Amino acid sequence: MNIAEIKTAVDAGKSVHWSNEGYVVRKDTLDQYLIVFEPNGSVIGLTDRSGGRLNGHEEEFFLADRDV
Repeated sequence: MNIAEIKTAVDAGKSVHWSNEGYVVRKDTLDQYLIVFEPNGSVIGLTDRSGGRLNGHEEEFFLADRDV
C-alpha cells in the first residue's frame, strides 16, 4: 500500500497494519498518521518528517483480514 492508500483506508475506519498485526496505523488528534506497536504502545510516524517517504516498505502494509 502506498501513503495515499494507507491514509484513505485509515480515514475509512479500516484496520491497516505494518509488518504484522501487532503494528497498527492510527490517526491521532493532531491528524498525524502513526504506526503503533500495540503490545507496548511504542509509536513512530507513518512517514519521514518530509511526509514523502514511508517508514517501511509499501509491500509491508496491509489491511487486516476482516477488512478485505
